[in-house]
Amino acid sequence: MTVGLDTNILCYALDPAFNEHKKAKSLIVKTIRSKQKISINPTTIHETYHTLVYKQKWVQDDARTKIIAFIRHPQVVFQNQTKKICLLALRLAVNLNLGGRDSLILANLLENRTEKLYTHDKDLLLLKRVSIGGYSLLIEDPISLRPRRRH
Repeated sequence: MTVGLDTNILCYALDPAFNEHKKAKSLIVKTIRSKQKISINPTTIHETYHTLVYKQKWVQDDARTKIIAFIRHPQVVFQNQTKKICLLALRLAVNLNLGGRDSLILANLLENRTEKLYTHDKDLLLLKRVSIGGYSLLIEDPISLRPRRRH
């Protein structure tokens, strides 16, 4: 299985200043240990850089170094953007009433046959699943899931 990461999950995992840091970092470690691939794309990477540098006030080179190390991990699959993905993203933006960046992330994951997106984005989570052309992307927030009670 290949799991896509939304910007917020990657930012949380990289920056200990976020309350969600431990859960997000643990999620990524668990995903890698289970031999699943992690799918990322230019939109996610550049949003992560922007968030770390301009919102979290990281030193630019520190952000670049951390992001590059993540990209180079053998189980991280970097998915390029293409014209076909951009056209699909425009369709998703209109059909699902999404912003341009969210629709680019979804289109990239769908086009690259990623089965699941981990996100903390409330608007994306409302979708639950996006399907197009026979392919489906499950949208889940694994860092907010509460443990099930045992009866």
